[in-house]
Amino acid sequence: MTDSNARPASIVVTGAGGFIGGHLVAALRRERGVRVRAVDIRPLADWYQCFPDVENLQLDLRLRESCQRACEGASDVYQLAADMGGMGFIETHKAECMLSVLINTHMLLAAKDQKVRRFFFSSSACAYNVELQRSEDVAPLRESDAYPAMPEDGYGWEKLFSERMCRHFSEDYGIYTRVARFHNVYGPFGTWDGGREKAPAALCRKVIEAKETGEHRIGIWGTGTQTRSFMYVDDCVAGIRMIMDSAAVDEPLNLGSHELVSINQLVDIVEGFAGIKLERSYDPTAPKGVNGRNSDNTLIKAKLGWEPSTPLKDGLRRTYDWIHEQYLARRSGRRVAL
Repeated sequence: MTDSNARPASIVVTGAGGFIGGHLVAALRRERGVRVRAVDIRPLADWYQCFPDVENLQLDLRLRESCQRACEGASDVYQLAADMGGMGFIETHKAECMLSVLINTHMLLAAKDQKVRRFFFSSSACAYNVELQRSEDVAPLRESDAYPAMPEDGYGWEKLFSERMCRHFSEDYGIYTRVARFHNVYGPFGTWDGGREKAPAALCRKVIEAKETGEHRIGIWGTGTQTRSFMYVDDCVAGIRMIMDSAAVDEPLNLGSHELVSINQLVDIVEGFAGIKLERSYDPTAPKGVNGRNSDNTLIKAKLGWEPSTPLKDGLRRTYDWIHEQYLARRSGRRVAL
């Protein structure tokens, strides 16, 4: 699938073998006249989505020379590559998450050296001050709430630091940079087992397992009262493109749904898809992150006239159905995406 003789790419997506990156490549390749280079550290066989009509490269972007190769001939770069996962991963792999600073530093340097026209960086709501997220009844987070700085340890600091690098590369070198703070993205073609999955996928898998095995019990991390908003991946991709294309956006912007639910309510929705009710056990010692987080979309609506709008039940239904297919395929011995 890799064509070493492919024409230079006009658009580069890093982290393309991952969840959001794969969906972004899928959207870009449908546009007429667009050449896409997809880059990830994983072997191509392990990418969630891999397309033969784009240039696919396996590169370790922690290395500066790999970033130079990735950016050769590029006009636009979407930097989504990072070592990350759900809360169970980022709370127990803080050093590994921090090392993504190497990727972001080398990609910005490569963008400068290769005279890339535009650079997008995928940040996270984990960059927000944790002191504002102690209550389940949380006030939606505004972009200004990232300061004074007290982000989630490890992963959150890496994101906030890299946001500042984008700002200063723009100020000092004139690079057009755009930053979006993602709020809990979910959907098909993502991690659903193995330790790096996020809450929507993990709960879908657990409910499916409970139904298929007949053991109608589910373990829930935390008390179940912690609250979040969850954004469907199609909305995320649309928002990424609009933020990159907007001349009115020069500061980090929230990219997330404002539909707040508790983890217990999330389980209720998934149980409804499965047509079962499960006995719930709670583990307050398990990684659970902050008690409450929601996206204030005032600024994105003012800047773009848009906000993510896919209802949680609709997006979660599509996610549940895809994970169910994957679960049954794995049980039958077929290769599946994890």
